[in-house]
Amino acid sequence: MNRAAFARLSPAAKLLVINQFGINVGFYMLMPFLASYMSDRLGYGAAVVGLVLGVRNLSQQGMFLLGGTAADRLGCRPMIIAGCALRIVSFGLFAVFTSLPGLFAAAILTGLAGALFNPAVRTYLMHESGERRAEVFAVFNVFQHAGTLVGPLLGALLLTVDFRLIALVACVAFAVLTAAQLFVLPHREVEKQQQSVLGSWREVVLNRRFVAFTLSLSAYFALYNQLYLTLPLEAQRVSGFSQSVAVVFGISTLIGVFGQVRITEWCRGRWSSGRSIVIGLCCMGGSFVPVSLAAPMLPEHAGPVVAFVPVVVATVLFTVGQAMTNPFAMELLPQLGSERLTGTYYGFYYLVSSLAAAGVSWMAGALLDEFAAPAGRWVPWLALLLVGLAGAAGTAAMERRGSLAPARSEEQPATT
Repeated sequence: MNRAAFARLSPAAKLLVINQFGINVGFYMLMPFLASYMSDRLGYGAAVVGLVLGVRNLSQQGMFLLGGTAADRLGCRPMIIAGCALRIVSFGLFAVFTSLPGLFAAAILTGLAGALFNPAVRTYLMHESGERRAEVFAVFNVFQHAGTLVGPLLGALLLTVDFRLIALVACVAFAVLTAAQLFVLPHREVEKQQQSVLGSWREVVLNRRFVAFTLSLSAYFALYNQLYLTLPLEAQRVSGFSQSVAVVFGISTLIGVFGQVRITEWCRGRWSSGRSIVIGLCCMGGSFVPVSLAAPMLPEHAGPVVAFVPVVVATVLFTVGQAMTNPFAMELLPQLGSERLTGTYYGFYYLVSSLAAAGVSWMAGALLDEFAAPAGRWVPWLALLLVGLAGAAGTAAMERRGSLAPARSEEQPATT
């Protein structure tokens, strides 16, 4: 990571990005191992395990808008603290309960915690970023990636003792983060809202260009989820080893940690924010082309060297595209909306994107099942390419029309 980029952050922003590292360490210390713990140690069937994980996702995604609205009206700092504190409780329940009601309660509270602090953290960081928001979010992403790398490694080490130890260590990590935010994170004045909650939601929905940008940008979130679905499945299919999934995550994480800031600075020096997003989405969608071309020709268990060439190329292109897209998307979202309602706008974006991601992931999984025969293995990857190109086309059209310029007025957000 570029140390100078971190040094330029305000003290509060530094705390927030370090906080995000800790959050990801605690989360990914436990979540990757929950499914195997429930099935192997507790004896639950795959359907029950999937239901618990699905409830966690739904409780987070469905509450994003409420969490963002609460950040606007109650303040970002209380929501960040409440979200972290709730993670202490939820992960503690994973350590204590083995019954299904207890596991469901832990899953729901875990999702609710994410819905509280995710929009709040980004809103607070946006206010702390000044004029270089994309660069600040790039540093934020670096710490996210680093936490995603460290968390599973620490979890795998603790798993040799007991899954419940993972949950307890994660509780300690979240307790430390909660204390740091409580005593160190500065208080920010909350701007008094002039309209009701429903009125603020109506403002967001009627902001046509923000909704159009959100729909285009939902392609990013839909493709991002493929890092956890289709790419690992393809790596496992051609290698025959479940451990090969670690290669995909390892490559993506290393590029994120060591390349994110440099990629953002490189894009900033050459393109506008909108153009960077367009090219990034094209890169993410185009990353599936090598797999699409190779998948019909590679038999089951083709061998690690031959099999991983297209998977590695796809993962590299995918992660570079992700690094190009995300910081500039985070920069533009509040500009197209209203900084007075930043949390609400972020919450709406995450809600819509989560629904799009669920639909695209279902489509990709169904196509992988339907076209499992060698002759048709290119079909799922072509569909994902088209998702990326559709998002890029929508963003490019807005860029050409000048619709990605900042809103003309905080009091009258653009609706055309």
